[in-house]
Amino acid sequence: MKAAVVYGANDIRIAEVPTPVPGPGEILVKVRGSGVCATDVKILGGSGLPKELPTILGHEVAGTVAALGPGVAGITVGQRVAVYPIAVCGECFYCKQGRHSLCTDQYGLAHGYDGGFAEYVLIPERILRQKGIIDIGDLPFDLAAMIEPVSCCIAAADQGRITEGTQVLIVGAGPLGLLHVIVSKARGARVIVSELSDARRAKAAALGADVTLNPAEVSMVDEIRRLTTIGADVVIAAVGFPKAIEESLPLVRNGGIFNIFGGTAKGEIIHVDPRWLHYGEIVLTGSFAASSQQFAQAVQFVKDHADTVGQVISVRCGLDGILDAVKQVREGTAFKSILMFD
Repeated sequence: MKAAVVYGANDIRIAEVPTPVPGPGEILVKVRGSGVCATDVKILGGSGLPKELPTILGHEVAGTVAALGPGVAGITVGQRVAVYPIAVCGECFYCKQGRHSLCTDQYGLAHGYDGGFAEYVLIPERILRQKGIIDIGDLPFDLAAMIEPVSCCIAAADQGRITEGTQVLIVGAGPLGLLHVIVSKARGARVIVSELSDARRAKAAALGADVTLNPAEVSMVDEIRRLTTIGADVVIAAVGFPKAIEESLPLVRNGGIFNIFGGTAKGEIIHVDPRWLHYGEIVLTGSFAASSQQFAQAVQFVKDHADTVGQVISVRCGLDGILDAVKQVREGTAFKSILMFD
């Protein structure tokens, strides 16, 4: 089969590799849609490269079941599915609380197992055991590849207790920031977006953001106080730049929740005033992934909001176009890129 194989930092090549054969409890999925995530791009750039190379990235996967390993039941060859990418143990302290992203013995697609930047992907038994293979019905594969990132936004919305009337500030209107707009609006929140790019602010407004602001042109502290009186109930920092995160800290109200959603490079530092945190009773937290239950919720969410979720996709290309897709993600010249397979 063809795959985009990572050999090192900034070294990804289209290569012929053996097609996996499913063992007991495993299945083989023919990939039909695979999302290019900012995390993939950071890894390709050398931030967090796996110890064992070469490897295949890609954890936002949808496709059809191609083969079943011995002992697999309840799944059929040809079934159209989305794949929850984390193979959790199901037994540790965190798994028993439903916090699968914090499993103490996790691995999964592009994290110990080869991922979905390939014509076929092997799905480990643990993912099946946790009901991580979800039937998508007739949902188009490009939209089905959006289920995993949407599930991460649902996890953040749950953590922020976003409901009707919550005043949410989203810092950054990249692909995930835009999905945060869609998820927050679906819950009835009032959404404010901070974004430097004119095109991204326009897209956020088209997707339902109530207010969009350019932080280079206004005082964000003054504008957020004008718009909310006391500050945002929830701030979601959907950016990976420590300076932008740090400058956004004062925008959450006392007693509010500040979620660092965008991943930063290892070793990056932000400065926090402990008196502000203490006397403001601020909840400073982070989130990066979802539970298998939130992933299942995301399947229905994408079906119900297919029009708006689909507007976040700007690039659909074949496997041979992955280098251009990665470049566009890195340069911020596109929204969401999806690799499509015939």
